[in-house]
Amino acid sequence: MTFKHLTYETNGRIATITLNRPDRLNAIARGMPQEIREAVEKANDDNAVHAIVLTGAGRAFCAGYDLIDFAEHKSASAGGQDPQKGPWDPMVDFAMMYRNTQDFMSLWRSHKPTIAKVRGHAVAGGSDIALCCDLVVMAEEAKIGYPPARVWGIPTPAMWVYRLGAEKAKRMLLTGDLITGKEAAQMGLVLEAVPEAELDARVVALATRIAAVPKNQLMMAKLTINQAIESQGLTQTQMFATIFDGIARHSPEGAWFKKLAEERGFKEAVRQRDGGEPIAEGVSRPFYRF
Repeated sequence: MTFKHLTYETNGRIATITLNRPDRLNAIARGMPQEIREAVEKANDDNAVHAIVLTGAGRAFCAGYDLIDFAEHKSASAGGQDPQKGPWDPMVDFAMMYRNTQDFMSLWRSHKPTIAKVRGHAVAGGSDIALCCDLVVMAEEAKIGYPPARVWGIPTPAMWVYRLGAEKAKRMLLTGDLITGKEAAQMGLVLEAVPEAELDARVVALATRIAAVPKNQLMMAKLTINQAIESQGLTQTQMFATIFDGIARHSPEGAWFKKLAEERGFKEAVRQRDGGEPIAEGVSRPFYRF
């Protein structure tokens, strides 16, 4: 199996999937979510593999969706809709993003344990990928968060609430803040954070310890724990989150962000979104009660 956006290798009982777009900080390109699923399936089909490590090439885990070209592309509609293709269809949007969500969730539903090794940044869609893994180990100074929750996005796998509980998940998604690996571990978002120089060795040690366990034991333990989460309504939560993600990109504020990116560049739009000043002031419409 040949991959375009990632590499796959095995060493004994451990398979390693490496997101491989280091020049773009491993940002999510078209086809990458499907390749993640295919690599997970490859590891699950390999009788010798007991555990899976997911990481990123270079200095980052994943910087989220590669949206610069899309955001800066001039369109007749500030929301990004091409009038030649008709009005925005929320169900077409949902089908596309829900497929990506389920591709990421292959890490969660893998019969073999998955460990995310995070250095640099795991932001926006990159945090989605990391949080779909069973365990996350971060470098202490690495950053994780979902800035598009401020405008233009909602995390479609919605794993924040299941890892943090309602209040801490709200603290992250109502601000869109980035936090360090050390803060994430203290908050309970990730398993642990270690100094950058110790990250590789720590993940190898953890994966090796897990991989010593029989595959059937690992599968039974994981299915039991996952079922407790699934029974809390994970599927329904992801459906709502994916629909809302599409709406967020087509709200009045979403259109403001898109227009700003077209006129002044994606980086400037992100700077204004994340800077702390009121977002799209004067753009919002009032809510009416009938």
